[in-house]
Amino acid sequence: MPAGLVISAPASGVGKTTLTLALARAWRNRGLKVQCFKSGPDYIDPAFHAAATGRASVNVDSWAMDRAAISHLVSRGGDADIVLAEGSMGLFDGVAVRGVSGTGATADIAEMLGWPVLLVIDPSGQAQTAAAIAAGLRDYRAGVRLAGVVLNRVASARHEDLVRRALVDAGIAVFGALPRHAEISLPKRHLGLVQAEEQAEIGKLIDEAARFVAEHVDLDAVLRSAAGWSPPPAANGLNVTPPGQRIALARDAAFSFIYPHMLEAWRAAGSEISTFSPLADEAPDASADVCWLPGGYPELHAGKIAANARFRSGLRAFAGTRPVHGECGGYMVLGAGLTDADGIRHEMAGLLGLETSFAKRRMHLGYRLAALAAPMPGHQVGARLRGHEFHYSTIHAQPDTPLAVVHDATGAVIAETGSRRGHATGTFFHLIAEDR
Repeated sequence: MPAGLVISAPASGVGKTTLTLALARAWRNRGLKVQCFKSGPDYIDPAFHAAATGRASVNVDSWAMDRAAISHLVSRGGDADIVLAEGSMGLFDGVAVRGVSGTGATADIAEMLGWPVLLVIDPSGQAQTAAAIAAGLRDYRAGVRLAGVVLNRVASARHEDLVRRALVDAGIAVFGALPRHAEISLPKRHLGLVQAEEQAEIGKLIDEAARFVAEHVDLDAVLRSAAGWSPPPAANGLNVTPPGQRIALARDAAFSFIYPHMLEAWRAAGSEISTFSPLADEAPDASADVCWLPGGYPELHAGKIAANARFRSGLRAFAGTRPVHGECGGYMVLGAGLTDADGIRHEMAGLLGLETSFAKRRMHLGYRLAALAAPMPGHQVGARLRGHEFHYSTIHAQPDTPLAVVHDATGAVIAETGSRRGHATGTFFHLIAEDR
């Protein structure tokens, strides 16, 4: 029977990902089968999980997914020895209005699956107050059980002792304390961590993190704190309709933000996926019946995309007879132009009139619920799609027919409606699921 554990923290930037990767690799090095998941809408962390465990990781999301979908996804951990779900933001951070099965908070997943929470606490600039924070998180919600704490970035032995004593007095187990260690710092950029596939030394970094954590954390005690768990029977849970039978999918460093469960659902429904690289000046497969451009970092490669005539002409030719859809960065590339951070405008595919700019960055972040006013690949008019938006681009023009009426998680209408022109459609949100 596998054991389940949730890795969470009071806030972002505390070290959840590093600890998750280190524990996963350390236990894998001991011969255990480790399965990871990511709570919440993060396209980057699952690739790091896969690098650490050798097993595909997927997102589970209580705002966008119902319990059947979540049960379906986590059932893949049934043959594992230990299942780790890495949280997002702070343990109880979600949206104000409940979604399909929760608010998107990591605590929803912990309570739903009955997995205790291992807290990562960074006590920098404090001592006993760290215990008060941990105790507050432990007591905040009755259905969420705390396994214990790992301290991160402790300043000295004296600092560690002060924090440990306060936690023990509060009845909270301390599994270990990590001093600062620059060698296991994961590089970042504006949308989060630099992607795993862009880091040639990622295996060595994870190995070093595993060695370091094994030296400072009681791995056996952490393993004993996990809850025994019998996966529910896998339901036909994923409510994801593939956009076509044969899908040409843009896939490279500029186009990589697509949720793993989406690709798995497409394949499970019988779709074939052929990948192509716009950065390598490749065109979509001419035998495909739909082309999908996911998000990523086109703003970092805008000059190259604009110069790749074979990609752009091939995409235009494809869109002359068959549907093309872009999400976020893919949507921007379908547009007329993209202005980079230096203020230089680059011509994009021109299938839509969208003009976007990174010259003055403004963050757009949050869940999105879209009611389609026009069809898009895989979905008809009136479909209600749940997704997530995260980008720093500014819209200068969005002149085409709106694709949807889009609301944020509070129900407020937002301006990023997506667009439709001919066979081309695009949205700023990344699709997670369709309402049943």
